[in-house]
Amino acid sequence: MARKFPNMPKNSMNMMQQAQKMQQDMIAMQQELETREFSATTGGGMVTATITGKHRLTALEIQPEAVDPDDVEMLQDMIIAAVNEAVRKAEDTAEEEMSKLTGGLNLPGLF
Repeated sequence: MARKFPNMPKNSMNMMQQAQKMQQDMIAMQQELETREFSATTGGGMVTATITGKHRLTALEIQPEAVDPDDVEMLQDMIIAAVNEAVRKAEDTAEEEMSKLTGGLNLPGLF
């Protein structure tokens, strides 16, 4: 709850209350985003990576036909691409959700 400042103009109090509400909303949104999962698939469905909003890899699915002992490098590339794409999705989603809360203001240090 906002503290009372008797000498502060009313619009300044409103701004402080709005800033506090935005901060609370941002914390709640960040916590919600951290629990979400983001997946990305590469190689035409050969590799799927799933991460949390905290960028922790939770699942990696590799189709058997993607495993070619003579071309391990291609499998490695598909894994890297899938993980990076899942991370990009998580970051983009976080940015979009926070932008909704901040009205498009660019507040450095949030994500």
